[in-house]
Amino acid sequence: MDQRTELSEFLRSRRARLQPEDVGLAHHGGRRRVPGLRREELAQLAGVSVAYYIRLEQGRGLNVSAAVLDAISDVLRLTPAERSHLAHLARPASRRLRTAPRTQQVRPAVQALMDTMEGVPAYVVGRRLDILGWNRLARALLGDFAAMPADERNTAWLVFLDPATRELYADWEDKASAVVAFLRRDVGRYPGDPRLCALIGELSAKSADFRRIWADHDVRDKNFGGKRMRHPVVGPLSLAYETLTLPADPDQQLVTYHAEPGSASALALRELARRAAEPVCSPRRRAERASAAP
Repeated sequence: MDQRTELSEFLRSRRARLQPEDVGLAHHGGRRRVPGLRREELAQLAGVSVAYYIRLEQGRGLNVSAAVLDAISDVLRLTPAERSHLAHLARPASRRLRTAPRTQQVRPAVQALMDTMEGVPAYVVGRRLDILGWNRLARALLGDFAAMPADERNTAWLVFLDPATRELYADWEDKASAVVAFLRRDVGRYPGDPRLCALIGELSAKSADFRRIWADHDVRDKNFGGKRMRHPVVGPLSLAYETLTLPADPDQQLVTYHAEPGSASALALRELARRAAEPVCSPRRRAERASAAP
């Protein structure tokens, strides 16, 4: 990914969100040629020269201090995730971590932990939103990860290119927006990751929805919240999710789902767990059972 372009488009998109009155500037009426704050207005509020800010927005190799980035972030009202993203994008090329450092694998102890969580869907997601590990109930809830090709075992690929996954999420647009914001975060951290660039290229080529949402330049970190699902086996589900960063690898996160105790979703999740725990029979074994039945 071209970091100069990413930096320029990110700053312009954040300026466009704000109006002068949002940051205490008087609006003198009349039609503004561009939406949002002007460059000179942002520079004034951040305490830097207009020329300096223009060079920064154009990504022209400045070694920007943390104080200046903080001032610009304050004016633009950036979230913590957006502040971190800006800091990565503004970092000089010589100091950027341009490639993902290593292949990610789930530690055996983490996989064993997930396997013990028989009533809780749990999976581990890594860089690029690759799905690295899962337990039986996550597989029953979200899809048969084990049967997927490795390059499709990715949350973004599934959300935008797999019809079954799209149908699973009742609030698909919210899910899609979050997924794109997570990918945008990784672009700032690993701009030279060839697999990330290939994934974004494929999604851009095959999904108009991805192209539309990608143009918003939103950035988020995974945390917690709720999801409404339409499961093909047990029906509607309202689930809460939690995201826990694994200390041995901050690029890996354990995601779990749970339902409110006593709710219809809790009963449905329990039924899904029961079905997932049933042994898988081969076609021959199923035929033998059927012939033996009275």
